Amino acid sequence: MSPRRGPQLPYSTICGATPWGKHWVTGTAKIGGAVFALETPRLYESFSEILSESPSFSIVVVNAPIGYTDGPEFEPRSCDIASRALLGKRGSTIKNAPNRAVLNDQTGELKTRLDAVGLKLLARYREVAELVSPYRQRVVYEGHPELSFYQLNSNKPLRYSKNKEEGKVERLILLEQKIPEVSKKVEEASETIPQKYVLDAIALLWTARRVFGHAAQRVPPDAEWDSEGLRVERVL
Repeated sequence: MSPRRGPQLPYSTICGATPWGKHWVTGTAKIGGAVFALETPRLYESFSEILSESPSFSIVVVNAPIGYTDGPEFEPRSCDIASRALLGKRGSTIKNAPNRAVLNDQTGELKTRLDAVGLKLLARYREVAELVSPYRQRVVYEGHPELSFYQLNSNKPLRYSKNKEEGKVERLILLEQKIPEVSKKVEEASETIPQKYVLDAIALLWTARRVFGHAAQRVPPDAEWDSEGLRVERVL
């Protein structure tokens, strides 16, 4: 006798996730056929909570490294170099991932190699690294909000930083062109979450939709693998 299963849902759920402090900001949606139903972005306490969601997400695009170099010093991954090349002046938003020695360092001695952004996000990076195996890369993909907005902007870099009001308006306009009711959902979520992170999470969600529909672009086009068998690439 086959094991009992729950009811077959008429939709799948997908997710874009970006770190904010000790939390994860997520943009999620139900997707089925021509339906793309955006939900109000929310906070998760950990990346494991995202992966344990029920019903489980079919695709998660996360703004965190997947795959690391083993060199003794910081060196850019090919996907970091290729991402910066696409973004031009906005390429400064793409930071090199720490190497595996820094990621696994438990003494704290190697933290001095990190910039302020890397220090702030290292704990979130470790969460993802502990949970994402090659097997899980069927579901979890590395993305970056600036690359998502680049694609939304007809493969052109944005003009303004997300830290400026003009940048928030620029990003919201692009999302409004693709996602129904996005302004309402952004307004709801921005009552408790800084708007720039809400916009980033929804942009990553848009990329998750492209992955779900087999339309995403891989950066670089020819994937590399790290020493633990992880595919090292970004999607947009």
